[in-house]
Amino acid sequence: MSLQQTLTVFELIDSAHVSGQDIVDLFARYPGITASTHRAEGPKGGTDFVRITVPGSKGKSSGGTAPTLGIIGRLGGIGARPTRIGLVSDADGAIAAVTSALKLADMQRKGDVLEGDVIITTHICPNAPTRPHDPVDFMDSPIDDVTMNDNEVVEGVDAILSIDTTKGNRIINHKGYAISPTVKEGYILRVSEDLLRIMEMTSGKPAVTFPITTQDITPYGNGVHHLNSILQPSTATSVPVVGVAITAESVVPGCGTGASHEVDIALAAKFAVEVAKEFGRGTCQFFDADEYQLLLSLYGSLRHLQNRK
Repeated sequence: MSLQQTLTVFELIDSAHVSGQDIVDLFARYPGITASTHRAEGPKGGTDFVRITVPGSKGKSSGGTAPTLGIIGRLGGIGARPTRIGLVSDADGAIAAVTSALKLADMQRKGDVLEGDVIITTHICPNAPTRPHDPVDFMDSPIDDVTMNDNEVVEGVDAILSIDTTKGNRIINHKGYAISPTVKEGYILRVSEDLLRIMEMTSGKPAVTFPITTQDITPYGNGVHHLNSILQPSTATSVPVVGVAITAESVVPGCGTGASHEVDIALAAKFAVEVAKEFGRGTCQFFDADEYQLLLSLYGSLRHLQNRK
C-alpha cells in the first residue's frame, strides 16, 4: 500500500469545501471503476454518501460467482466545522476506505484484477455536529443511523469490513489498528484465523484484536452504551461483519483535530486490500459456517439483537 495514496486522499478531504463529487472525480481516470455520490439530509444537516465499485474478473457484476467484499468507512463526519477547524480524528475511517478503493483501482489499471467484486462505501461531511460521550466527546452525524446503514450496507456483499476510528476509549491501548471478533446476526463469533493471518502478514507484527460486548452489536438509540459505531453495520445485514479499528495508545476524542496518523490509516487500508484479494478467491473466511450452524441448533437465532426494540 502506497503511503502516497493515503496522503492523496488525506489532502483531498482535508477541506471545508470537500464533497462527495470530489471523491467521484478522483476515480474518473479509472474507466473500469464505478463511483457515485448522492446527498442525504437529516435533522442536523446533510452529508454526501459515496459508493465505489471495483469489479472482479469473476465477480457478480460480470455474471460470475466469486464472493463480494464490502468495505465501509464508518464515521460521524470528517470535520466539525465551525466548532473545530480541520480534519478530525473521526475522519480516519473514510480516508482508509477511499484509500483502499484507490489502491484497488490502481492495481486494476496496471493489470492486477481481483477475482471478486469489492464495494466501498462511506460518507463525506466536513461540518458534522459533536455530542457528549464517556470518556471523551464523540463526533455525531447529521443523519440518523438507519439512514447511514441504508446507504452504506449495500445488497449483494458477502462479508463486510467496517473501518472506524476507535480512539475515544480505555479499552484499546495500541497505536495502529485492531480487528474485532466476527459478528453475524446477533452472534459474536471467534476472531477469524484468516484475518489474523493476514493482519500479521501485512503489519509484520503480532495480531491485535479488541473486545466487544453485546451492547456494541445492538442498534444505536436503544439507550445502552456502545464502544462506538464500528459494528452498527452488523445490525442491518445477515452477512458477517468485522470491525477494523484505527487506534491510539491515549484517549483521543473523535472530534479532536491533528490526531490522524497517516501511517496507521495506510496500514488499515493495506489490510483491507489484502483481505479483498483473498476473500474474492475464496482463501479467507470470516467465520466457520459449520460451527455457526451448530450454535443455531444449540441456542437458536439471536437476530432479535439486531432490532432497535
